[in-house]
Amino acid sequence: MSREFTPGRLDVRRLAETAATLSGEEPLQAYARLSVELATPADDARVRWEASGACREDPAGHVVPWLHLTAGVTVPLVCQRCLAPVDVPLRVDRWFRFAADEDTAAAEDEESEEDVLVASRDFDLHALIEDELLMEIPVTPRHDRCPDPVQLSAVDPDFDAAEAARPNPFAALEKLRSNKPK
Repeated sequence: MSREFTPGRLDVRRLAETAATLSGEEPLQAYARLSVELATPADDARVRWEASGACREDPAGHVVPWLHLTAGVTVPLVCQRCLAPVDVPLRVDRWFRFAADEDTAAAEDEESEEDVLVASRDFDLHALIEDELLMEIPVTPRHDRCPDPVQLSAVDPDFDAAEAARPNPFAALEKLRSNKPK
């Protein structure tokens, strides 16, 4: 009996045992947490992803499920130089090893270079894709070359006029000093 894999409730162990591959393409709006980060709505942006399962032996000789995830989307973020929208490509290409339970995953994750997650029969692959794309957002997104020149100084004529009209306290002191009898 052949069972189709569902990304929202993925049986990770079975995916790895059958060395199956899933792929998909969804609108960016399907990823609510990622959509919140956008500078402008990206109605035509699509998240493309592929997940492949594999089994590998660990050093103790036990067969362990692995998942290779690739995902990508281009999102409009706010340029930190000019504050205009900038299209930033987000790309994920990562391997994940799966452990039997939370305690094992936490202990092994501290010691390993790869990410260790908990294997389950209803693993949410979409949540993993969204988490990984969120982590790819740069801290300071910016254009290579901003479309408009960046204004690095501010000039406010009203501020300058108010500053000039304000009496100088040192001038008042000088006046008092010069009126002093000798």
